[in-house]
Amino acid sequence: MGSMELAESKCNGQASLLDAQLELYWNSFAVIKSMALKSALDLRIADAVHHYGGAAPLSEIASEVALHPSKVPCLRRLMRVLTVSGVFAVGAGGGGGEEPVYELTPSSRLLVGSANLAAIMSMILHPTLVVPFLGVGEWFRREPPDPCCIFKQAHGQGLWELADRDAAFDALINDGMVSDSLFIMDFVVKEHGEVFRGIGSLVDVAGGLGAASQVISKAFPEMKCSVVDLGHVVAKAPGGTDVEYVAGDMFESVPPADAVFLKWVLHDWGDDECVKILKNCKKAIPPRDAGGKVIIMDIVVGAGPSEQKHREVQALFDMYIMFIDGVERDEREWKKVFMEAGFSGYKIMPVLGFRSIIEVYP
Repeated sequence: MGSMELAESKCNGQASLLDAQLELYWNSFAVIKSMALKSALDLRIADAVHHYGGAAPLSEIASEVALHPSKVPCLRRLMRVLTVSGVFAVGAGGGGGEEPVYELTPSSRLLVGSANLAAIMSMILHPTLVVPFLGVGEWFRREPPDPCCIFKQAHGQGLWELADRDAAFDALINDGMVSDSLFIMDFVVKEHGEVFRGIGSLVDVAGGLGAASQVISKAFPEMKCSVVDLGHVVAKAPGGTDVEYVAGDMFESVPPADAVFLKWVLHDWGDDECVKILKNCKKAIPPRDAGGKVIIMDIVVGAGPSEQKHREVQALFDMYIMFIDGVERDEREWKKVFMEAGFSGYKIMPVLGFRSIIEVYP
């Protein structure tokens, strides 16, 4: 090998090392990107930009969110991160030495207006749910059953126990679930309403405050919709809706209906618990030839678009749900649960971005 080839090989090797270093920093600083988004939510920056018609210079944003003048230079740095990550964009005013104009992007538009996702993003990024992940390495070194999940390791109690005792935290969880339901269910009934057509009655198991059922009921007024959840949850349910609320425990029984709906429920539980829930669902619905089915909205790992961001969110969600000892399943794992619960078949529809709709037949 000649001297030029050696130099080129050495240069390529150094470039590879620098690329590897960049990759480590990129992954390590992902937490800063998350906290930048949290700061934008806390300051309601998207609302401030929206207030000015979807585009605003830094001075107007700073004024709208009531920042002290000393913090404006740091706000510029925050906005730089948020634009690089695609939460906001820099408009035409950003050239020629003029003050940059920050614009809403499709992502930040989901943080304003009706049916926005600000509440669930705030829930995901809340310190109570972030802190447990700082101890994942320690959790892996511990032997079961102490503790069963990283949330309990961090807080000394499980998520649902804390929600029962802390009204503010309970409201954070409920508001987050409602915001997700209003967003995704509006899309489902408009684009994939055939899933619910022809159903006379539907029971939303562990449906919380009933946001999903309210959207379904409004889209299909001929359908009788009910929500079953624990008594303390049902006690907080809103009035004046067409949805019936029933206090109950899905591990004990499920009220009878033509179909059962499970939105983001089964990923909270291990296989044994899921089989028990699904067996109760099977008892509640008519046979397959009479139209009985269970409709599940959850992640099917590996289903849907194949681009990197999509796959990464599914993998990250699988690790995220460890905070309550849950699991995201691929098709093989879902099939195992369905068959053990006594169902005859299923159909996966990867039509909800990183999530899927699954119909399961008795």
